[in-house]
Amino acid sequence: MDTIERIKQQISENPILLYMKGSPKLPSCGFSSQSSQALISCDEKFAYVDILQNPDIRAELPKYADWPTFPQLWVEGELVGGCDIILEMFQQGELQTLVKEVAAKHATTEE
Repeated sequence: MDTIERIKQQISENPILLYMKGSPKLPSCGFSSQSSQALISCDEKFAYVDILQNPDIRAELPKYADWPTFPQLWVEGELVGGCDIILEMFQQGELQTLVKEVAAKHATTEE
């Protein structure tokens, strides 16, 4: 499976997915730290991919997403955006609503 196929599979299999540097518990950059904290504050599960452990994804995802920076938040197959957008949505309460709705929708389909 090539890198783009792996990216597409990750995005399709995970309703809430954060591409970041490091992990939510041990982020490797301030932007990834702020973004993962905002998601953790929503109290729902989310998946993440550490791009530092996946240099092929780190190289290919910006071209695929047409978004040059990390972190990148993907929700239901759509790119939401990076750190500034995530934090702005969180401060306005939009991120919590989006994450809760998506998590609820996918919780019912998994049972």
